[in-house]
Amino acid sequence: MKSKRIWAGVLGATVALGLWFGIAALAPQTAQASQATTWYKQWEKTYVGGKTQKYVKANDTQAYSEGQGYGMLATVLAAKKGANTHTTYNQMYRYYRAHRISSSNPLMEWRQTKQGSKMVSNGGYRNSATDGDLDIAYSLILADKKWGSKTVNYKQAAKNLLKAIKKNEINQTTYLPKMGNWATSSYDQSKLRTADLMTGYFKTFAKYTHDSFWTKVASHSQTAVKKLSARHKTGLFPDFIRATGGSIKLSAVKAYQVEGESDNQYGYNATRVPWRLAQTYKMTKDATTKKALKKQLAFFNKKKHITAVYTLSGKAVNSYQNTAFTSPVNYAAKVMKQKSLQAKTAKQLPKSIEKNNYFSATLQVVTALS
Repeated sequence: MKSKRIWAGVLGATVALGLWFGIAALAPQTAQASQATTWYKQWEKTYVGGKTQKYVKANDTQAYSEGQGYGMLATVLAAKKGANTHTTYNQMYRYYRAHRISSSNPLMEWRQTKQGSKMVSNGGYRNSATDGDLDIAYSLILADKKWGSKTVNYKQAAKNLLKAIKKNEINQTTYLPKMGNWATSSYDQSKLRTADLMTGYFKTFAKYTHDSFWTKVASHSQTAVKKLSARHKTGLFPDFIRATGGSIKLSAVKAYQVEGESDNQYGYNATRVPWRLAQTYKMTKDATTKKALKKQLAFFNKKKHITAVYTLSGKAVNSYQNTAFTSPVNYAAKVMKQKSLQAKTAKQLPKSIEKNNYFSATLQVVTALS
């Protein structure tokens, strides 16, 4: 009997110890989820406008499809972490539907401006931006998986949007994303926003639609990522690149050739690349993505602080810090389990969401929730 009691005591202690370690292991994850949902609530209060149709405010008078994509993605990701955001998601979904190019074209108009009490799109603003549409489509897939499609048919909305993206926003020669439906000339179709190489999304779209077209887009995106990573010792991608031919020939662009000064640098478009690569690796464990991401993180790990904009050779263009550059690297370091880089970049992140910087604040929230 005595030996049984001793064994029972040892067993009890072992179980208790196991439970303690289990709780300890879960604690950091729980804390991270709590921090992310807290930031989400702060962000929602500051940057989400509208009533029955909610939208992400770039400022007091403008909204972009890019922001709507981030907002819909963040809102469904917050729900996956336990936040009660279903109603908000549906309100964002209604805004997206109200600002489709047309009832027969579900791509979203890329910019809306406040006129009186309404948000409207005029002229060229009624064209699309591919990055926003891709995030909206992926968020609809997550919404379908999270809440089902009986009350709101997220599944059909996702499939309709993906069909339009396939037709209007993918280059049919390179099988890479165009910048928007407006890119119809051969020159415009060759211009590529490097942050749109979302291989994980494309593989998800292939499974969701049973359409091998998306498998080809994923494969060609992997090829582009591999070639972009090899171009410079830093592994950094430029904001934009030109891609031509079925074998993906890459050509550099010059400053001000597409959007602005940092077109040929790691700027405010390419800053999303570590997040997108980490998203893909988390979803697919793809070896090409892993190698490209580790190369970029090795560059950032050598920096005392992450600052805003770098040349592709690694020279800091500015001395100031910006959350839009820090948060994607922080997320990528977390995914790749690079704890020292994660800790270093976490110290650079604001403790609460910035009030007057839509892009930085939104990237901080959506990467924290990813």
